[in-house]
Amino acid sequence: MKIAVFIKTLITSLSLLALLVPSQASAQLIPQPWVSVGGKDGDTTYAVGAKALDLGVEVGSGPKGSTGVDVLKFISLPVISPYVGIGYYSEDKGVAVSGGVQVGATDNIFVGAGYNSVRGFNGQFGIKF
Repeated sequence: MKIAVFIKTLITSLSLLALLVPSQASAQLIPQPWVSVGGKDGDTTYAVGAKALDLGVEVGSGPKGSTGVDVLKFISLPVISPYVGIGYYSEDKGVAVSGGVQVGATDNIFVGAGYNSVRGFNGQFGIKF
C-alpha cells in the first residue's frame, strides 16, 4: 500500500514539475502572430492574434458584425500549446470563453484549432520568428 501511494505521489510531482518548469525565455520574448478563420451560425468569422510569455491577445470579428477581444493563457509544452481565454464582444454578444490548441508544424510555423463561444470553431495559422 505504501509503495502505491509513493508511486502516485511521484507521478503527480513529476507531472506538476513538467508543467511549472520555466521554458526558454529568449524564444518567448518575440511575439508569435497568427490568423484565424472559422464559422458560427453560417457566418464566417476572422481573427488575428499574438502570443508572448505564455499570454496572448486575439482580436476577432464574429457573426452579425460583432467585434471583440480575447485574452488567452497558454501552457507551453514541448510541441503543443493548449490555451484558455476570456473575452468581450459587441452587438450584445457579451462575454466569450475560448479554448484550443496550437501545434508546432515546423521550426517557424504553427497551426491550431480552437473554439470561441461567439466566433465558433476556427483554424489557425501562425509564424514563429
